[in-house]
Amino acid sequence: MVPWRRLHSQAWWSLGLICLVSLLIAGYADALAAAISETTPDLGPTMRFVVVRSTAPGCEPNCPEWISAEGTIEAGTPALLKRTLKTLGGRKLPIVVNSPGGNVDAALQLGRMIRKNKLDIAVGATMFYGCEPQMKNCRANDGKGAAYFGFSYASGAICNSACPLMFAGGTRRVVGEWAFLGVHQITTTYIRTKLLYRTTYRMVKGKKKILTRIVSRRDAGSYKTYEMNKPLERRLSAYLKEMGIDKGVLDIMKATPASDIRQIKPGDMLAMKLVTSLESVDILTEAAICRRSPAPANCKEIPANAKPAEVAAIDAKARPSQPAQVPLSQPAKVAPTQPVEAAPGNGAPEMRFVVVRGSNPLCNPNCPEWISAEGAIAPQTPQKLRQLLAMLGNRRLPVVVSSQGGDLFSALAVGRLIHEKKLDIAVARTDFVGCDPGEWSCLAKEGAYAGLTVDSGAACDSACALMLAGGVRRFVGPQARLGMYLMGQQQIIKPYLEDMAIGPGLFAALEQRSVERQLEPDLMLKVGLMTGPQSVDALTGATICKSSPKPDNCRVLPSASAEAETPAKL
Repeated sequence: MVPWRRLHSQAWWSLGLICLVSLLIAGYADALAAAISETTPDLGPTMRFVVVRSTAPGCEPNCPEWISAEGTIEAGTPALLKRTLKTLGGRKLPIVVNSPGGNVDAALQLGRMIRKNKLDIAVGATMFYGCEPQMKNCRANDGKGAAYFGFSYASGAICNSACPLMFAGGTRRVVGEWAFLGVHQITTTYIRTKLLYRTTYRMVKGKKKILTRIVSRRDAGSYKTYEMNKPLERRLSAYLKEMGIDKGVLDIMKATPASDIRQIKPGDMLAMKLVTSLESVDILTEAAICRRSPAPANCKEIPANAKPAEVAAIDAKARPSQPAQVPLSQPAKVAPTQPVEAAPGNGAPEMRFVVVRGSNPLCNPNCPEWISAEGAIAPQTPQKLRQLLAMLGNRRLPVVVSSQGGDLFSALAVGRLIHEKKLDIAVARTDFVGCDPGEWSCLAKEGAYAGLTVDSGAACDSACALMLAGGVRRFVGPQARLGMYLMGQQQIIKPYLEDMAIGPGLFAALEQRSVERQLEPDLMLKVGLMTGPQSVDALTGATICKSSPKPDNCRVLPSASAEAETPAKL
């Protein structure tokens, strides 16, 4: 062995050359590693995976379950999904993803893992009831057989940037018209690192053995590029081909600036095989799927006396959260502690808003018009009403509602919107004359459908009662029914009712029961939930337009030759 400190001048020169060559090679390797992975700005908390069981009324004991995947994709995210799948013991649950994007390499790993396990995937969000993933030691669902309950919805959910690469791994892939899937150019960050080596050699049996070790590492700066290099383009192209997806997706990615997001249209996604059908998340998570024979693999029957199950809830260490770049229509992630019935996709049709004109011939040519609101209140319901009101401009039409309830927070949003626009509201149903707006061939005339209002048999239950509370005038006729219970959300409902000038006596009455009860007219009048005992005719009757002054919802039809307005239907 020859100690390095005794090398002669020629050996020193050789050693310096070796150090220089080693330094250059190592520096180049670091830069190359950075070039093939996308780095992103802080897009919010790291993606977490949680197994969720449906709260749809009537689905127990056999209900659908799914994996909720929400947050930013990071380098460690594939390991979290792997742990989640391991806890399921081979059960194949669909993934409901809501993500702004993240790391490309991790997204590719996730996609391959999803495909290997033959899992379906949908773009959607999950509203939790009772325990939420971020809660510690939550016991709200003890005795119910699962740790997390909720329902999935498409409205406002996103899968952007690197997320579509993860999405591509699904066996069945659905987005739905109310969800968003978007792509853009990949931002690549090159990180320069300056390394200092110490290189020595030993003579072992007459042969020189070189020993090298790093003695220091220093950041030498970084730079970003938005141009996709050829190796990365080949990798992504090969991955999409592996997943059976057309390369047109890659072309859109390359053509969209990194500062923008290109939302891919449903028809284009189907043509490029990015989605397998134009259905939404409901096809994987609605309660009705478990009534099929055979039931899908994600249906699970839990006995009535079941104990809480060990359900996968895999979280990475949360980072400081920043506002996610999502549409304003996305519902707030606040979870009720108990389900509210009649969620759309679980047997009840989703609430629709239709402008209707009274068809009683006694009112012509000046007839009352109203907004018919019938069906289950869903996360997208507030946005639908907002769009219809925008179409109506300054016209203030009363709302005629018939609903068994639905999403609590959407009902609060609808109620506040009705209150903001100073609209009247009545519990009643609309009987359409001629044809029903749900029929494809049924067209509105002069911007409205023909119909009559009837309060007999109409109901406004649970969350619908909160929607009713937003009206300026609130009528529940003697033949209509209004039912309500506290829904386990006193801290949210009570301030809302105070804002709507509903008296505290309503809470005192409801606290005596834990189930829904029909409210008596005297009580509704006393607490202010109802402003009068009149029926819906006070807002839509044939003779109201003969009074002076005429109500805001009266309209004289233009001449018969006038061009029909665009049907107001959402």
